[in-house]
This record gives sequence, structure tokens and C-alpha cells, in this order.
Amino acid sequence: MTKTDSRYGNGLLDNVDIGDMEANKTPWEPDWKPTTQIRLRAKRMVSGWASVARRLVSPFRPRGLSISASSRKELRPTAYLDGLRGFAALLVYWHHHELWAHHESTGVFEHGFAYEGNYHFVALPFIRFFFAGGHFAVSTFFVISGYREYTKLGENLASALFRRWLRLYLPFIVTTFVYFSFWHALGLWISDTEQQDTWAAEVWNWYAELKNLSFVFNSGGKPWFSYNFHLWSIPVEFRGSVVIYTALMAFSRCSKNARLGCESALVFYFMYIADAWYCAMFVAGMLLCDLDLLSKKKELPPILSRLESAKKFIFYHLLAISFYLGGVPEANRDIQSLRKMRGWYYLSILKPQAFFDYKWFYLFWAATLLVAATPRVPRLKSFFEGGFCQYLGRISYSLYLVHGPILWTLGDRIYTAVGWHQEAQLVHLQHWADKVRLPKTGPLGLEVSFLLPQIILLPLTIWMAEIVTRLVDEPSVKVAQWMYSKVLPQTAKG
Repeated sequence: MTKTDSRYGNGLLDNVDIGDMEANKTPWEPDWKPTTQIRLRAKRMVSGWASVARRLVSPFRPRGLSISASSRKELRPTAYLDGLRGFAALLVYWHHHELWAHHESTGVFEHGFAYEGNYHFVALPFIRFFFAGGHFAVSTFFVISGYREYTKLGENLASALFRRWLRLYLPFIVTTFVYFSFWHALGLWISDTEQQDTWAAEVWNWYAELKNLSFVFNSGGKPWFSYNFHLWSIPVEFRGSVVIYTALMAFSRCSKNARLGCESALVFYFMYIADAWYCAMFVAGMLLCDLDLLSKKKELPPILSRLESAKKFIFYHLLAISFYLGGVPEANRDIQSLRKMRGWYYLSILKPQAFFDYKWFYLFWAATLLVAATPRVPRLKSFFEGGFCQYLGRISYSLYLVHGPILWTLGDRIYTAVGWHQEAQLVHLQHWADKVRLPKTGPLGLEVSFLLPQIILLPLTIWMAEIVTRLVDEPSVKVAQWMYSKVLPQTAKG
């Protein structure tokens, strides 16, 4: 009878001969081995789960700021516009963080150099727009958005107009919905925000504001969205797009000179007769695109062709003018206030009577000259075509969408912890106040206690913008294209 030992339990080991094992003094090995089929099945299972894990993690994995050399060679001719848009989005981020932290010094950022005896580096001409250039950046967005080819777009006008609202508002809707749901779920206090008592009440209030703001012809109510004040420009962007699509269709059958004349007349009308600065910016972008296409075909009007030999001299000076005008003081809408600013008295005389808010007149010229000069200034164009700016260009819309919510949640608490706070933060965020107080040494706008939080806030904001780009922005483009394809007749699809 076989000698067994209960130490080995039951099942596969029940028939082990203990005597043989002890006699041989060798570890026991089972006489069965996994079949090849079992091993392959296990390998496929592990590989499958690994693939699922990679797909789940992939949208949240930073891709980095680099672009390979081969991809740079394949950049489209207007790739510099993408880079310019991305860098402008970064300026918006920086502007809003500067004003948030330096609430007691907003007058320095919004007034000119030496105003009321304030001499600060951030207010210097040609410098100030790097610290308070948010509106300059938005103006640049509008001019770039108007930069459209009339011949190419004329063939696809229906598709462009159908998809435009979806392209702009789907990410708008998703990000703001997630934002207020996030603060309700965690019970967060948000500065300068009137929060509803319940999530359901917040949903209704959000919807009530959204339905009015998303209507292109809405002319009443608040011009901004309570759930993200920075997104006031999205309805303006859509209205400007409608103006462009209409103008493109209206001018598509005109002769070259007639078309250029009509585009110039529209700019004049929007600037000097009607107070429609954003429409002027869009049409200026369309006019620049038209002139660029004519320049490539050597078909510019004679008056512009004669200036070709002086092109470098002209555009370098236009770029300098752009940088100066881009730093226009914007403390208020009173032109008399602008006249008191050093270096702006004579420029203030140029403001058209039609303008209610003078800053947009100067920003129109600043943004238009910047977009016109960039492709003619090799180093500047190369900078915007570089990997850093191209990356920012890809995530620019998402960066614009998410930088505010991050500033008002985590950013507000970090700034409060390092010493940048107001009375409201001391009341509602008292457990954060001065927990890691840092010295406010350094020039205004570049203090140690302002720059160090950027080690956390800037990478986090860029990372979140990348996630929103992958999960919301890029899919919204595909959804809009898919919806348009579904409403077309079969003959049109073919």
C-alpha cells in the first residue's frame, strides 16, 4: 500500500509515495506540465489585459512637447498660425494668473508705464503684453480664425458652417458641466462664483445660461458665462465665423480687385462706422489670407507689388508697431484716461468715434500686423513652427477651456498657501492661508512666491489641456464630421 502523508493535502498530491521522495532526497516535481494551448491562452489573456490597461491610461499619459524632425519637415505652409495660436493661449494663461495673484496691483498691469508714479518692468512698452496680453491674444485668435481661403472654403461652405457650432460648443458644454459637477461632488468653495445649493439646481442654472449664450443672435443678458468667465469669446468667435462664411459666399464670384476692395470696405465699415471690432478682426484675417495667396501666385495689385523690394524693412517695423500697440493700457473705457498714459496721447487721437471700448481699436491693428508680419520674419516664423509652439497649438483650445477652472480650484488654494490671498480666501480657505508662505521678493509679476507655484500649476494645466484635447476636443471634431456625413444624401456622399 502506498505510504502517504497528510502534509501534502488532497487532490493532485494524494498518490505521492513519501518513501520514494525521502529515498531519492530530491524535490518532488509533478508529472504534468501545462500544455502549449494553455500557455498561449494565458499569454493572450495577459496581453489583452495589458492592451486594455494601455488604452485606459493612454489619454492621461503626457506626450511631451517635442515634435520629431521628420514631422517638422511635413508642416503645412500655415503651421506658424497654429504655433501662434498656441503661444497666444499661453499668454492668456499667464495674464489671468498674474491678475489673480496680484489683485492689489491690477492697476499697474492695466495702466501704462509710470502711471501715477508707478515704475515697474511689467508695464514697459514692448514688455507689458507678455504679462497682461490676454486681450491681445484673443484678438490674435480672431484674426487667425478669419484667415481662410475663399476658393477652398467656397466649395465646402455648407460643411464648415454646419460643423462650426458643434466644434466650438461641444467642448464648451462638456468642460463646464464637469467643472461645476466636480466642485459640487467635493464641496469646494469657488471664489467669485454664486454656487447653487444642490447639484440639480446647478444643472438648471447652467442650462439656463448656456441656452442663451449659445444663441448666435442673442443680444440680452450677461455677455459672459458664470461657469467660466474666460469663455465670453466663444460666442463672439461663432458670430465672427458667420460673418466670414457670409462674406466668402458673397465675394466668391467677384473679380480679384473687386473682392479685395469689398473686403477692405468691410473692415472700414466695422471699424469706423459700426462698433464691430471682432468682425473687423475676422475680415482682416480673410483679407490677409487672400493677399498671401495672390502673393504666391505673383498676382498682387501693382501698388503692393512695388513694395516687394522693401518687404523686410516694412514688416520688421510693422512687427515692432504690433508689439507696442499690443500693450495698450486697458484700465477702463475712458479715452481721456488713455491720454494720460505716457506714450499714448497722440495715439489716442486716432480712435474712431464709433468705438465704445477703445482698446479693441489698437488691438485690431496689433493682431492684424502680427499675423501679417510673422511669415515674413524668418526667426519668428521658425519659433512658431517649433515643437513647443506646435504642441501648444494642438492643445490651444483645451488650454483656453481648462486654465480658468484649475486656477479657481487648485490654483486659488496654492496661491493662498504661499501668501497671495484676499479677505474672501482668509474666510473660506483659512486652513490653507500662509501654510507655505514664500517671500515676495523680485520684480512685480516675477516674485519667488508667484513663480514657484507655476512648477505645479503650469504643467498640470498643460497636462489637463492635453487630456481634454484627446477625450473631448478631437472627438468633437469627429462627431461634427460624422453628423454632417449622416445628413447628406447618398449622391453627395459618393
